[in-house]
Amino acid sequence: MTFSIIGYDPEEKEWGIAVQSKFLAVGAVVPWAKAGVGAVATQAFANTAYGPKALNLMEQGKSAEEALKIMTEEDPDREQRQVGIIDANGNPASFTGDGCYNWAGGITGRHFTAQGNILVDQRTVQEMAIIFTKTKGSLAEKLLAALQAGQQAGGDSRGQQSAALLVVKEQGGYGRFNDRYIDLRVDDHPEPIKELIRIYELQQLYFSPSRPDKIVPLDGEIRDSVEQELTRHGYANSNPLVDEDLFSALTKYIRTENLEAREQAQGHIDTDVLDYMKRQK
Repeated sequence: MTFSIIGYDPEEKEWGIAVQSKFLAVGAVVPWAKAGVGAVATQAFANTAYGPKALNLMEQGKSAEEALKIMTEEDPDREQRQVGIIDANGNPASFTGDGCYNWAGGITGRHFTAQGNILVDQRTVQEMAIIFTKTKGSLAEKLLAALQAGQQAGGDSRGQQSAALLVVKEQGGYGRFNDRYIDLRVDDHPEPIKELIRIYELQQLYFSPSRPDKIVPLDGEIRDSVEQELTRHGYANSNPLVDEDLFSALTKYIRTENLEAREQAQGHIDTDVLDYMKRQK
C-alpha cells in the first residue's frame, strides 16, 4: 500500500527514509532508523517488528543483506511483507514477498533502495531510483525529490493520503540530544508529498543556521521592507521607526515566530526571515 526510498549520505553520515501511502499516518508504521546503524522501511502487510529487529541486528555487525535474510527466514508470513534496508556502510537490501499486491517490487543502487506495492506500475520505483541518483543537495532533498518523482510516475494505484520523512544523524536532533535530525509527518492530506515538502522547508527555516550570504545590514530598501512588514503584522505602529524601536520590534517578531536560529546581531537581518515575513498573510 506504499512506496518508499531509503538513502545514505556518506559525507554527512546521514540515513533517511521518505514514504507515501494511501494509508493513514504511514510515518507511524514504515520508517525506522538509527544514526551509525542504518535505516529500514517495513511495508505491505507491514511487520513493525522488522524495524527495531533489523536495527538491532545491524548494530551487532550484520549487513543489510544478512539482517534481511535472518528476519524473513524467521517470519512465516514473509511472502506478504515488503522491506528495504540500508546498513551503516550504505549497503542496500530489498525484499518483496510473492504475496504482495501488484504492482510490487524494488530497486537497489549505490546508497539507496526504492520499493513499493499496489503501484500503478514499475515506473514509480524506477523514477525514484533515477531522481535520487541525479539530484544534488542534502539527503533530505534527494529523498523528497525522489518521492515526488515516484508520485508523478504513477505512485500508489489507490491515490494519496499520508507521507513522512525521517533522517537521522549523530547528535542531529533538537539541542543535539538525539539523532532525529529531521522527523516530519503528514498523516492525512489530499496532497501529502506537496505538504511534506512545505513543512520540510519550514523545518529548514526554523532550525538551519543562516547562510553568510543571506545576512545583510538593516538599511536602505531592506530596512524599508522590514518596517513595512513589521507594521503589517502588528509589531509596529509608526513608519519610519527609530533604530531602537525597529530592532525591538524585529526581535519580538523573530522570537514569536520561533526563528531564533536566524536571529542576527543588532542592525542585521537574515533575508530568509524577510522573505518569510512577506509570505505570511
